[in-house]
Amino acid sequence: MSTLNDDHIPVSYEAAGVSIEAGDKAVELFAPLAKRASRPEVRGGLGGFAGLFALGKYREPLLAAGSDGVGTKLAVARAMGKHDTIGIDLVAMCVDDLVVCGAEPLFLQDYIAIGKVVPEKVAEIVSGIAEGCVRAGCALLGGETAEHPGVMGPDDYDVSATAVGVVEADELLGPDRVRDGDVIIGMASSGLHSNGYSLARHVLLERAGLPLDGHIDELGRTLGEELLEPTRIYALDCLELASECSVRTFCHVTGGGLVGNMERIIPEGKVAEMQRGSWTPGEIFRTIRSIGQVPDEEMEKTFNMGVGMVAIVAPEDRDRALAILAARHVESWVLGEVRAAEEGETARAVLAGTHPHY
Repeated sequence: MSTLNDDHIPVSYEAAGVSIEAGDKAVELFAPLAKRASRPEVRGGLGGFAGLFALGKYREPLLAAGSDGVGTKLAVARAMGKHDTIGIDLVAMCVDDLVVCGAEPLFLQDYIAIGKVVPEKVAEIVSGIAEGCVRAGCALLGGETAEHPGVMGPDDYDVSATAVGVVEADELLGPDRVRDGDVIIGMASSGLHSNGYSLARHVLLERAGLPLDGHIDELGRTLGEELLEPTRIYALDCLELASECSVRTFCHVTGGGLVGNMERIIPEGKVAEMQRGSWTPGEIFRTIRSIGQVPDEEMEKTFNMGVGMVAIVAPEDRDRALAILAARHVESWVLGEVRAAEEGETARAVLAGTHPHY
C-alpha cells in the first residue's frame, strides 16, 4: 500500500489545507480593529484562552445571552466581494435580542468558519464586527476563526456570535408588564436587515436576473448596495428609552415578521392591535413584492416590512418616547395599542388596514 511518505510527499497541516501562518497574519491584522470595541470592565487582552470581563456591582443581576448568525445575506456579500459590513449585521442580530428584556449588552464573542483563511478577508469581516460592537456599546471579547478545507469551498464562510448582557432583576422587561391601553411604537428598519434573503435572492437574482451592480432608480443605488445595507442596531436607543420612560417591553422584528414576533411578547388575554396605515414600507419591499408577485401575507411573514424594533410604553409616556427617539435620529411612530382580547379571540397580535402607497 502506498503512503504519502512512500511517495516522498511531506505531511503537514498546510498540505492538508490549513495555514497556521495565514491564521496568525489574520489575527495580526484584526487585533487593532477589535481593540476599538472595548469597555472598562474588560480584563486581559486578545490571545488568551478565555475572554475576561468584570461584572461590576449590581443588586440582583440577571445575565442574558443570545446567539445568532446572518443567514444567506452572506451569499450577497460573497458575490460582491464586500465583507466589511456583514459583521454589523451579526452584532445587531445578537444584541437587539438581549435588549428586548432590558439587558445592556456587555460583550460579544464571534465564530468565523471559513474554507480558506485569507488574512485580509478575515480582517474585513472582523472590522464589521468591531464596528457593530462600538454601535452597541459592548466589547468584542474574542472569538475563533476556524479554517475548514474539504468541508467548505475556499471562498465560503459563515459567521455566528454569542452576546452576553445584564439587567437588574427588578428592571426586567417582559410580557408580564404589558397593560391594556399601552402604546405600541414602531422604529424604522434600515431595510431588509438580516432576514428573508433566501426569498429576496430568489425573486430578484434568480427569477428576475437582476445584476447586483445594476443601479435601480427607485432604490437610488445599486441592488447590491441595497441588499448589503447593514442591520440597524437599536440597543443603545432602547436602553435610553427604558431609562427615561415606562417601557413595558421591546420586540425585535426578525424572522416571522412583525405579527409573528409581537405574538411572543404579548400576554394571554391581550391583543396588540396595529395599523398598516401608520407607516409605508420602504422601496425594497415594494420592489420584491412587485417583481416577484409575492402575496402580502407572505411578505409580512418573511420580512420586517420597515419595522425593525417595537417598544410598548405606558400611554402617558407616548410623546416623551417619540421625542427621545427623534432626538436619537430614530424614525418612529405610533403603530397601535394594546387592548383586552375579545371573547373567543386567540390572536395576540393583529395588523389592520392597508399600507399607503404600497
